Amino acid sequence: TGDWLPAARRGAAPARRFCANAGYDVCNWLLPEGSTDTFCVACRYNHVIPDLTKDGNQGRWSKLEQAKHRLFYSLLRLNLPMQSRAENPTGGLMFNFPDDPADGDPSHKIMTGHDEGEITIALREADDVEREKMRVEMGEHYRTLLGHFRHEVGHYYWNVLVRDAGNTDACRAVFGDDSQDYGAALQAHYQNGPPAGWPEQYVSAYATTHPWEDFAETWAHYLHIVDTLETAVAYGIAVDPSVVRDDSLTQHFEFDPYEAGSFDQILQAWLPLTLAVNSLNRSMGQQDLYPFVITPAIANKLHFIHRLVHHLPFS
Repeated sequence: TGDWLPAARRGAAPARRFCANAGYDVCNWLLPEGSTDTFCVACRYNHVIPDLTKDGNQGRWSKLEQAKHRLFYSLLRLNLPMQSRAENPTGGLMFNFPDDPADGDPSHKIMTGHDEGEITIALREADDVEREKMRVEMGEHYRTLLGHFRHEVGHYYWNVLVRDAGNTDACRAVFGDDSQDYGAALQAHYQNGPPAGWPEQYVSAYATTHPWEDFAETWAHYLHIVDTLETAVAYGIAVDPSVVRDDSLTQHFEFDPYEAGSFDQILQAWLPLTLAVNSLNRSMGQQDLYPFVITPAIANKLHFIHRLVHHLPFS
């Protein structure tokens, strides 16, 4: 609470205020100069927050907000539309972070998902032990809060940038016919698992479920890639492995992935970086940071996402 003056611009700029959620130690974003808003651009989309009278929920909420703010950084960098629920009551973006009911009935557990702009992230996902347990039980290589946010917002942007923007046919040409019954596809996936040979065409097993899930998983991976590459640029990282005799894996990260004109430039930088960071993780006895393989078919889908967010032609 209160007004703050930036030390570097003291006397040359109006005072700034922190988001109201700074009072809960879950946000450190400032409001724009002269803003009369109470919440920052990321927090104003919250609809349901955790019950803060329960022990541990403030810490869980903090983890959720860290991931959500990272998501919003990417959405802002890409200049993507973000209508609020107030602006669009039937399809605007909003977030719920509910806890499971106290009755302990497994059938009553909160499900993480998306419904016409309403994104729900089950609060138990912020429990590291619970989330790792779910990752192992579901046979996943990767399960993080940030991954959930990026995936679910992918469904929202399928609505906004594909369905509502007249790009359905172009999307179906890459991801398949989304008109197939989603409920039946989901049931078949959990009963039978992914089809044989799926890694050649899909970035994850869950992406095989339905074209909507394939789009959302690919969308999430696009954000993984551009945000990680931007961090590499910010830290001046370069890859020049001595174990390779030529310069095929040599890469100096000196471009802005959020503004790259072609996904080829991004992909060319991504492979050397993932080889390096995965090797670093293994040296610490950790799982690969990026436990995925981008095949030509998957790269084609990522190319589509790049063209979509940058309003580039699909052909």
